Amino acid sequence: MDVLSDAIAAMRTGRPHSSRSVKRAPWGVRFPASDGAGFHVVLQGSAWLLPPEGADPVRLGPGDVVFLAHGYGHGLADDPGTPLEEARLKTDGSWPSLRHRGPVHGDETLILCGAYQLNKARAHPLLTDLPPFIHLPARIGAHDRLRSAVDLLGAELADPQPGSDAVVPALLDTLLLYLLRTWWLTERPDESSGWAAALGDPAVAAALHAIHDDPAHPWTVEELAARAALSRAAFARRFTALVGQPPLAYLTWWRMTTAGRLLREDDAPLRTVAERAGYTSEFAFAKAFKREYGVAPGRYRKQGAGISA
Repeated sequence: MDVLSDAIAAMRTGRPHSSRSVKRAPWGVRFPASDGAGFHVVLQGSAWLLPPEGADPVRLGPGDVVFLAHGYGHGLADDPGTPLEEARLKTDGSWPSLRHRGPVHGDETLILCGAYQLNKARAHPLLTDLPPFIHLPARIGAHDRLRSAVDLLGAELADPQPGSDAVVPALLDTLLLYLLRTWWLTERPDESSGWAAALGDPAVAAALHAIHDDPAHPWTVEELAARAALSRAAFARRFTALVGQPPLAYLTWWRMTTAGRLLREDDAPLRTVAERAGYTSEFAFAKAFKREYGVAPGRYRKQGAGISA
């Protein structure tokens, strides 16, 4: 496993949704704040993003992608001065989708939008460190895999086929990974601290990958330092400075995060969950889990399944 994939898997809950629609000028939509993350892609035409936190409007051209990781309220319009109407969501929180074939006219914009539900109670710092919004402008020869995922999703929404109910969520998950990978690898500004620096630091990244590859292993600081090819003291200082917590504290946090996801998504016995979280004793695991989450593992599982205790 790699850290980015793990971070997304730990936070993702529920079913993602998306829509494809045509807007005719003048138009403006206000998207309310939410507990998830969202994206917008201009397939044809143009639009303006009215970002959260009072940032300057951003012009979006054909192929531009915007990702909002923190669920802040924001607007989308044909012009920054156009009044905004509240987004008309369906009862499940998704947006109505309009099938549209062929090019749009001069006063129209074809937009692909989507949203993901995230468990912010266990937000991975790799994602919480992201800026309020990420703008990935279209450039010839750039972001080929992201472009392919967008094209596949847009085509599936425009012309659903047998199996679309399974294909669309899978494409949305793929798109989320490509969005974040593209930004991390090609677009993010250089940083000297935080998770951008942690993943770019060979020593700290080696330790993080070791933890995520095998969280059940009884890691010690000495073992992780050896993976990082540093002395124990030098490794502990560097890891803490970049990740924000000491190596074993992060290991414990990640084990509990993994355990919570297993209890939500898997019906494995508690003993198995405990072992996969690095605990040989089910009692010790239950005690640690309750200290972290405030409830016992069994009750947490029932709450996640909507079962009253």
